[in-house]
Amino acid sequence: MAVRIITDSASDITPEDIEAAGSPALTVLPLSITFGSDTYTDSVDLTHKRFYELLVECDDLPKTGQVNPYAFEGAIREAREAGEDAVVITVSGKLSGTYESAVSAASGFDGGVYVVDSRNVCVGERVLVDYALRLVREGLTAADIATALEQVRDDIFVVGLLDTLEYLRRGGRVPAAAAAVGQLLSIKPVISVEDGEVVVLGKARGSKNGRNLLTQQIEKSGGIDFSMPIALGYAGLDDVLLRKYIEDSRGIWEANVCADDLPVHSVGATIGTHVGPGAIALAFFKKSA
Repeated sequence: MAVRIITDSASDITPEDIEAAGSPALTVLPLSITFGSDTYTDSVDLTHKRFYELLVECDDLPKTGQVNPYAFEGAIREAREAGEDAVVITVSGKLSGTYESAVSAASGFDGGVYVVDSRNVCVGERVLVDYALRLVREGLTAADIATALEQVRDDIFVVGLLDTLEYLRRGGRVPAAAAAVGQLLSIKPVISVEDGEVVVLGKARGSKNGRNLLTQQIEKSGGIDFSMPIALGYAGLDDVLLRKYIEDSRGIWEANVCADDLPVHSVGATIGTHVGPGAIALAFFKKSA
């Protein structure tokens, strides 16, 4: 039976991405984003570009809203009526209620629906979706795809470098005094996702040291399995800082993939709200021990 992959926009997969990749087997359900009294639909009536414009303009951070069970139910029903089984891949259940919404919706169907908590977000969730689509193309059943995803999801390593502490300060995640000192000293935090939650791996002084620390964390993880999907992401209006990192760390890529062929994507509201413009991130599957 044909298989449809359903995910949420916390994966930062946009309608343009789907069209460019020619992925008819993929449905992306949008989260909501609220700036003040205005609520938008992620990547539908609020592009990533416009999101960062509003983020810089507004004093208060926006709020993101989960995908509700009704939206999942509609997407699943559409797949089932088309004769497709469905594999639903969601943002980490520790970061959003979206996973619970998917589970609730799936419970209303008599089989043929499998829900997988990615235990990740942003580019980390994206590479799991990319792997699922690869398995669809290889002809695996929905049950086998769900099992395979659960077996490899903890092999995903996400590492990111923040350009500023300002948005963590606004969100109350770091004290104002610490953020002020960090800004003065040009402190660049390196973050990751562990067990479904965002964690700080280290801090570096200055952008160059931050990029070096990013590379060190990649090496510490055991390295990149280039036979599996990888994804790089940038937060903000352009990818200048990410391209700089790619050039500075070309030793990581040059033996495996042309730098121009690296999959580069913009980071949307789910993580962009908290990291702000200028952050960069990389997600990959770690090499087997």
